[in-house]
Amino acid sequence: MKKYILSAAMLLAAAGAYAQQDQNTAADAVRFSIDNLTGTARFRAMGGAFGAIGGDISAMMINPAGSAIFLYNTGTASVSSYNVNNKANYFGTQTKRNDNSFDLNQVGGVFVFNNSKEDAFMQKFTLGFDYENTNSFDNSIYAAGINPTNSIDRYFLRYANGLGSEGGIPLSTLNNANYENLSYLDQQAYLGYNGFVFNPSTDDGTNTSYVSNVPQGGNYFQDSYNSTTGYNSKIALNFAAQLKQRVFIGANINVHITDLINTTSFYEDTGNAANDELQSLQFDTERYTYGGGVSFDVGAIVKATENLRVGLAYQTPTWLRLQDDITQRVISTNGGVTTYTDPGVTMTSDDYTIKTPGKWTGSAAYVFGKNALLSVDYSIKDYSNTKYSSARYSGLNTELANTLDVAGELRVGGEYRIKAFSLRGGYRYVQSPYKNGTTIGDLTGYSGGVGYSFGGSRIDLAYSWYQRKSDVALFTPGLTDAARVQTTNNNIVLSYTLDL
Repeated sequence: MKKYILSAAMLLAAAGAYAQQDQNTAADAVRFSIDNLTGTARFRAMGGAFGAIGGDISAMMINPAGSAIFLYNTGTASVSSYNVNNKANYFGTQTKRNDNSFDLNQVGGVFVFNNSKEDAFMQKFTLGFDYENTNSFDNSIYAAGINPTNSIDRYFLRYANGLGSEGGIPLSTLNNANYENLSYLDQQAYLGYNGFVFNPSTDDGTNTSYVSNVPQGGNYFQDSYNSTTGYNSKIALNFAAQLKQRVFIGANINVHITDLINTTSFYEDTGNAANDELQSLQFDTERYTYGGGVSFDVGAIVKATENLRVGLAYQTPTWLRLQDDITQRVISTNGGVTTYTDPGVTMTSDDYTIKTPGKWTGSAAYVFGKNALLSVDYSIKDYSNTKYSSARYSGLNTELANTLDVAGELRVGGEYRIKAFSLRGGYRYVQSPYKNGTTIGDLTGYSGGVGYSFGGSRIDLAYSWYQRKSDVALFTPGLTDAARVQTTNNNIVLSYTLDL
């Protein structure tokens, strides 16, 4: 008896895992695990290579010990202009999209408390905070082309016929159930059935298998518009201290905020003139993801000599608690008649948690007197540790562990001062988080900037460019054919810093 109970429990758990995989994918988890280069203009201009330098508000995001380098109370605010250009190739057809946005992306400050005793063990300590938009999601991808083999019917049939031990959805459920009472998996089957994408294999009430209503033979025209808006933001509360003359230590408590709207609109023309088969279909989905999380950072910087500094920092995993609001509809044409399947319902998911991987950063910087510096950071992040923190996602977690890999990030930056002017440059290279190196490719970036000091304040301007390629699947699961997308980012940042 115990054996049968255990087997039933395992089947229920597997069914739950499959259902969650359909609503949340591995790509969703990776999206929240990837960092972008953000922060002040000086920080960006030098490629973010500040792990051993400090003395910049955004440096605390790399190594919290960097705040102890400050000599005065300091505050910085930054505004950014983002430009994202996406070029997609879908079965030989080239398309492109260009998006622009503007944002107050950074505000922070550091307060310095000096010890009046010159020989004290703790020379000073600092309290700081920094708000940064760590990842802007404002982006859109348009892909279009003629698919020679696969139709959108594969997506809907996957849900209707089930997978593995799930089994198909009963026809009586599709005919009689209220949309809002169905699971996400069954809702997809409902939309496909009422959009005439598939038909029951038999007409009796016990039917749980379905066949496509799309004409066979391929050459389906498809286009997909995927738009995202929103952000990942991070608020760091920082403590740092200078010990004697050469050692700096620090720690952060970080609060993360996620707000993302993902809108997809897929259209397919089957090229069918027959009256008894699907002629065209439009499938629209809007998904609003929101929530927050927490993480911690620790770090140290040591002055090995008067000119050479080395640093080491660790960022813990981030635990994000998220929730989704999902709205969907289908518009289909069958036999010359257009049908609108719009439940008019926004479904709210249960909370779920994503744990993003931690990161180690080693740094070295050489300061050439008061005129110049050169800095190098290297970070390691094991993306295979990305996971959903629930047994319900065991299938997805296995996929994440098997497909993701350890990735390194190299940042190099330099600065040269000519009286009140500063000239800066940076380089950034980030390895793909995927073992195959193509789902999301390597990133290469360059940056540069200028600054002018007024004595008690400073204004900085930076330009950064980076590019990477990726494979963007139109739908997961089912229609997994991907468009090859080249993404190019051009960012301009203006910062104002005030010393008190």
